[in-house]
Amino acid sequence: MVTVVATGVFDILHPGHVAYLEEAKALGDRLVVILARDTTARKLKGRKPVVPQDQRLRMVLALKPVDDAVLGDAQDMFAPVVKIRPDIIALGPDQKFDEKELQAELKRRGLNCSVVRVKLFHNGSLSKTRKILEAVRSSGP
Repeated sequence: MVTVVATGVFDILHPGHVAYLEEAKALGDRLVVILARDTTARKLKGRKPVVPQDQRLRMVLALKPVDDAVLGDAQDMFAPVVKIRPDIIALGPDQKFDEKELQAELKRRGLNCSVVRVKLFHNGSLSKTRKILEAVRSSGP
């Protein structure tokens, strides 16, 4: 069985998230999502998530391509990856990771898994959380 890991904040779910997770699932048999904690999301995005981590986790678990989902580690983003020991890590098209650096760190930690950048990107008008937040702000009273 090929286990794939996908990671992200998944603050306000949208078609871009679904496309990423569908593509990640297509790479293997089992998809496990590592969801960023609120503190990590704040560091990554520069803002507090709209949806709290426990609710985001519940929503991601409900998505059809997802077999399991866990919260990330606040101190070491590799801790859950080491525990899961995936065959593949699927990166989203806009995630800011250097594949070679990530691969080197995984190898240093004794993990022999592939890093794959998912290419599919949903280009709808509300395909990013930032776009959704801007639309909500501009539709005010």
